[in-house]
Amino acid sequence: MWNEVVLFACIGFVAQVIDGALGMAYGVTAATMLLGLGVAPSVASASVHAAEVLTAGVSGSAHWCLGNIEPALVRRLALAGIVGGATGAYVLTTLPGSFVRPFVGMYLLGMGLVIMWRAIGRRGSDRWTSPSNPKQRRVISVGIVGGLLDAIGGGGWGAIVTSTLIAWGMTPRLVIGSANLAEFFLASVVTSIFVATIGLERWPIIAGLMTGGALAAPLAAFMARRLPQRALMFLVATAILLLSLHGLLQSLR
Repeated sequence: MWNEVVLFACIGFVAQVIDGALGMAYGVTAATMLLGLGVAPSVASASVHAAEVLTAGVSGSAHWCLGNIEPALVRRLALAGIVGGATGAYVLTTLPGSFVRPFVGMYLLGMGLVIMWRAIGRRGSDRWTSPSNPKQRRVISVGIVGGLLDAIGGGGWGAIVTSTLIAWGMTPRLVIGSANLAEFFLASVVTSIFVATIGLERWPIIAGLMTGGALAAPLAAFMARRLPQRALMFLVATAILLLSLHGLLQSLR
């Protein structure tokens, strides 16, 4: 049991370092690694979201204290994400794992491509779009899609929501902070649904992810200040693409 906790703590450590440095990819990284170890898609997603209740809560609180929050954006993303996440969790728990795994693999492959695009593509401008801007009214749609795919794939909220809103021209620090805080509510609801349907039996996974994430937080903050984010995103995207391709090929055999 303790060997499992240490293994999953290493996964949580790596995922949190990446997420802390980039503002995205915690769930995608952790879920991809868990699937590569043979964990069922529903169990992987449930475990990642249970761990994210703690990590997203701490991260969101820190962003709130630092003023990296836009309350109106948090409300829209949280409500939309909950709707999408609840739908995704229900779908994931009602379909056979063997049926879902190839689709999850393709989704994670797509997330790897999204992160790669963010690494080599243009950056959003440093400004906040006015709430009356038509793009603001599309925030709800982005939140629903992000929550849906996040629950099904075990991650991807940041890759979808954060990258999209920043590309629209919203202030990066407000987007990252607001998305992190909204993710706490999304993870809480999705985890509650998993508890009510399949339960949380793989506690070594959850304990390991939480422990590794907590230990990685200071290092992640340091990396966010010191290392080039574009280079980090490229490395993360490459790793996710390779891991998801490996898992996808295995699931199609």
